[in-house]
Amino acid sequence: MPATLFVVATPIGNLEDITARALRVLREVTLIAAEDTRRTANLLARYAIATPTTSLHEHNEVRKSRLLIDRLKRGESVALVSDAGTPTLSDPGERLVRAAIDAGIRVEPVPGPSALLAALAVSGLPSASFTFLGFPPIRSKDRKHWFDRLAAAEGTVVFFEAPHRIVETLRSILRVIGDVPILVARELTKVHEELVRGPISVALERLSSPKGEFTVVLYIGRITEKTPACRPGGAALLEEFGYLIESMGLKRRAAIAELARRYQRPAREIYRAIESAKESRAD
Repeated sequence: MPATLFVVATPIGNLEDITARALRVLREVTLIAAEDTRRTANLLARYAIATPTTSLHEHNEVRKSRLLIDRLKRGESVALVSDAGTPTLSDPGERLVRAAIDAGIRVEPVPGPSALLAALAVSGLPSASFTFLGFPPIRSKDRKHWFDRLAAAEGTVVFFEAPHRIVETLRSILRVIGDVPILVARELTKVHEELVRGPISVALERLSSPKGEFTVVLYIGRITEKTPACRPGGAALLEEFGYLIESMGLKRRAAIAELARRYQRPAREIYRAIESAKESRAD
């Protein structure tokens, strides 16, 4: 194998999501540079991969990148992995990739799992174009700048958030942007995966004691009837209708009005779609 830096996507939760190509590369490279060698060890043990690992995280990336570039220049091959998903997306590795490119070393992607794309794909929000904002910063000045970027965005926005800050962040967005449509994806591909859809106010009511890792997709601007992804069919409307009644305690008329507001469709059309779905389910 010629000297190559492989940027390898690894599972975001379910270890079965690893690709055959990723497993081959991880077996064949000289060294694996991992964000957390202990977490990567679980993946390697699952597939009986004995390749040595070395840590590459935000606190040592500058120093480690120089050492790894030296090894690549000697003809060795290296795989870059993060704790989960695709490296460099809100994870370490960007400096190493840039250094390898500058040194004339081949950098090869090994695509695979991505929490960002997984959440976007099931959000039901427009996905032809979107803005990715990573993690909201902790420091107040940086956080204000992040919210300014969010407020200036139009269309679909995706970001990550930690469990101990998700409620605070959603409340801030509610104040700054309004009660926009949102998907909050928790623990994607894991045993306790949860997808919460609806306006932010509804999502907040279901996140009283959040745990796990969160990926958030929201839409800024009016969702028009010309947007197919935002026109759920009767079965999906029936499911949301049931949730609004059973879990949120809304009356039938109020639930239909909420769905009409949420999807910018006439209440009569929502009612007909739900009734049609009920009849189809009965058959």
